[in-house]
Amino acid sequence: MLSAIRVAGARVPQRALVVAGARHAAVQAVRRKPLLQRGIQSAAQTDRDTITRLLYSIGTKREVERYLRIFSSSSDASNPAKFAVIKIGGAVLDQVDELAHSLSFLYRVGLYPVVLHGAGPQLNGIIESEGIVPDYIDGIRVTDAKTLGIARRVFLEENLRLVNALEKLGTRARPITSGVFTADFLDKAKYGLVGKITKIDKRPLEAAIRAGALPILTSLAESEDGQILNVNADIAAGELAKELEPLKIVFLNEKGGLFHGVTSEKLDVINLDEEYDELMRQPWVKYGTKLKLREFKELLDHLPRSSSVAVISADMLQRELFTDSGAGTLIRRGYKLFKHKSLDSVGPDRIRQVIHDRDPDVLAGDQSVTGVLNELKKVPYTIYGDEPLDVVAIVTQPEDEIPVMTKLLASRSGILNGTVDNVFNAIKKDHRKLFWTARADDENRAWHFERADGSFTRAGKSLFWYGVQEIHEVEKIVKAFEEKGRIDRSYLPVGPAAPPQRATNLTGIRSYSTLARRPVPGSSRGYATAAASQPKKLALIGARGFTGQTLTSLLSDHPHLELTHVSSRQLAGYSLAEYTKADMTYSNLSVEDVERMEKDGEVDAWVTALPNGVCKPFVDAIDRGSKERKGESSVIVDLSADYRFEDGWTYGLPGKASASSSL
Repeated sequence: MLSAIRVAGARVPQRALVVAGARHAAVQAVRRKPLLQRGIQSAAQTDRDTITRLLYSIGTKREVERYLRIFSSSSDASNPAKFAVIKIGGAVLDQVDELAHSLSFLYRVGLYPVVLHGAGPQLNGIIESEGIVPDYIDGIRVTDAKTLGIARRVFLEENLRLVNALEKLGTRARPITSGVFTADFLDKAKYGLVGKITKIDKRPLEAAIRAGALPILTSLAESEDGQILNVNADIAAGELAKELEPLKIVFLNEKGGLFHGVTSEKLDVINLDEEYDELMRQPWVKYGTKLKLREFKELLDHLPRSSSVAVISADMLQRELFTDSGAGTLIRRGYKLFKHKSLDSVGPDRIRQVIHDRDPDVLAGDQSVTGVLNELKKVPYTIYGDEPLDVVAIVTQPEDEIPVMTKLLASRSGILNGTVDNVFNAIKKDHRKLFWTARADDENRAWHFERADGSFTRAGKSLFWYGVQEIHEVEKIVKAFEEKGRIDRSYLPVGPAAPPQRATNLTGIRSYSTLARRPVPGSSRGYATAAASQPKKLALIGARGFTGQTLTSLLSDHPHLELTHVSSRQLAGYSLAEYTKADMTYSNLSVEDVERMEKDGEVDAWVTALPNGVCKPFVDAIDRGSKERKGESSVIVDLSADYRFEDGWTYGLPGKASASSSL
């Protein structure tokens, strides 16, 4: 994927157009300028659309678009540097190509982080080679004149190396090695030429962003009388963040996060208000870990609660920024959580306002606020949430019955800062089993799928659960819910041919293939087909990838499905070894072939195992062919993310058993 991005970046004509325009500016400026601007804007928009679609491969389309919308709206003309401050550790600079690709991703979707880097390992290597032994006091590098001279040279070289790597990818970058930080001596007698930042001039950063370039900073500062001073890069990044108040502060390191000192497991989320005191008492939290946690807390205490710190590796930057599950360690202030057994304990007016503003059923006119509150009088319930009510969850549980989370209402801030996960985890601590509901058009629907062991969707609504593994037990529980009026009838599965779908999720990050299924218009067939006397004919488009190959192996053992066509542009003409029922050869089906095959009724089902954003022409071709087909139309099963939330499609997450036994 990255190689494709590099090629695309090299071909973007923006810089070539600018150069050509400059050459002829004297004679054609007025005539060429509108055309030039349109060309640049068109190329930039095409580039942004391409990279945005690539981002869909790491998360759901709605996740990516939501974060893009939030990040893009965070900056304006008065504060263009509001998106993020990214601090790059010196060790990460050794992977400059990977780093440049990650930063270019952001640039190409219109986001401009302020980038600040250190160069500690590089500096140590040079001064040791010159016979100077690095000296630290309290973790601070003692800096004499000779060390500072070497540091200036190293910082400049590393800065230009990163800038050049970005420029090679077509990403504009501006080196800023002075003029931003003003500092006093921290303690000249003790630390030498080490500074304590007293003032930040953000104008050079804002000028770079307005000019369409990423600002790339070093952590060197100047005193009021012009003396250059060395400043720890982590501290400089923190002071910069206090001035800019960005949504995200990102620390890139080679480890990819913070890790538990005993279990060695990565810490996914740290909510400081809830966990800081307990963490600092842990025996494994010491030395550098304790110092970093203290620095992060001190930093976030000076920032709005919407800000957060992420510790992540460069290659996982996009997943951290654009998916709910993230990839590194997210540190945020959060709020202390509560759980109460009555509305009065929370405040009836506050709860009423949350329901009025956020409840999708109320907003859609399907329920009233009063109706929601009256329902709570019928059964025992617990309200979970955080102090500002960024997230409110209501769990009902009559005695000796399975709990149901009837409401999970989160604000934009609650989603962005992960408070919804914090509240959900508190619920999981109290309940080993849980069922909950969501509308099929919920923009955060992927979040529910990731945290559920299974789900089914009917009549525009979805029911999710965890803690129950057997489908028959699920059906029994759901039937009891319906009989007692704890859920709507529309949530129930329709007959035995359409069982709930099981999903496995042990890590919080999707480890399964997503699946969207739809009968072609005009078909009366459901999406789960019963066994028939004659095997159903199936065509697979996109068989070269892992998903396609795995599906091929499953079909070899399926008694009621027969693979008749397998398409892969790269493998056309080769034998298909994974399929053992018959000799099969890869073909290269065109859109026209697919339309004709559907029209002639050559297959009963189509499976597309293509990358995200690629299968639409084939689906459209099947639609066209189905209009002229005599008899029952085929079924489409799309394994990409393209149609997972589209109307007319059914979205499920089948386990191996259901995937190999039904279509």
